[in-house]
Amino acid sequence: MEKDNKLKRIEHKTLIDKMVKYAFLSICVFCSLCVVFIALFIFIKGITPFFKKYETSVGLKSVNFFKFIFGGTWFKSPNIYGAGYIVINTLIVVILSLLISVPLSVLTALFVVRIAPKKLSMILSIVIELLSGIPSIIYGLFGLGVLTKFVEGLGSIFGIQTAGGISLLATVLVLSIMILPTITTIAITSISSVNNSLILGSLALGASPTQTNFKVVLIGAKSGIFSGIILGIGRALGEATAITMVCGNSGSGISLNPFDITRTLTSTMLQGIHESSGMDYDIRFSIGLLLIVIIIVTNLSLNLIKNRIGNNDGNKKKNKRSAS
Repeated sequence: MEKDNKLKRIEHKTLIDKMVKYAFLSICVFCSLCVVFIALFIFIKGITPFFKKYETSVGLKSVNFFKFIFGGTWFKSPNIYGAGYIVINTLIVVILSLLISVPLSVLTALFVVRIAPKKLSMILSIVIELLSGIPSIIYGLFGLGVLTKFVEGLGSIFGIQTAGGISLLATVLVLSIMILPTITTIAITSISSVNNSLILGSLALGASPTQTNFKVVLIGAKSGIFSGIILGIGRALGEATAITMVCGNSGSGISLNPFDITRTLTSTMLQGIHESSGMDYDIRFSIGLLLIVIIIVTNLSLNLIKNRIGNNDGNKKKNKRSAS
């Protein structure tokens, strides 16, 4: 009887394991199919303007692919669209945002984990988590109501006229604030996971706490910090609502003047999409397809750099061991 009961229990557990396994497999397949469906939908809609003929003022026309990729003006009647300058403006905005947010995020994470008292560290961690959960529209309203006024005042000090503060600088500031919690959260986790024996060893050898923090802790956590930067770049490239409210959406030209208006891929997709139709509506899916390609290429490149950094660290450790 006891053996039979044990066998029944084992069979019951095995059945439950199989059910859970197939349930997770079903969820995985469903999610994967959703991603594939969305990608196919964007791809089909994105390439449609380059093959389909649309009714224009001069007859049936399609969009020229090469003028779209390399164009310096968003729209010229009747059928010319250009996204080349928008791609460059998007990259400029993201790079400038990273130059502001990455140092602030890393130093904030270092302060929270290594320097701040426990109570203050807990409060700051909660605040950072709350910041990462704030909706994009709130950041956009803050940028429109506060940061644009700051930029407008800054411009007046230098005698520069701005479009009410709506500018490249306001866009960069809003985006920096938005991606800061993402990078900081990952950096906190990475710094917290640094082996304590490395820290104690550094201090025992006579290094000061500051030297240990910068030369041991940050170097030990650099792989995780790099992962946080990748996630931050992903959010920066995909942000639309807040950016649209403060960028101005310039019609042409690369924006290098911080007090001038700019345009990004996401703001182009979002602006006027409800009022557009036909060619003007479908071309926004082409912008979305272009954005997906840029995100994929960026993530693959950054992950390749991250893996090379990790491999170099591993090779250095091996060389040290062999030398000793």
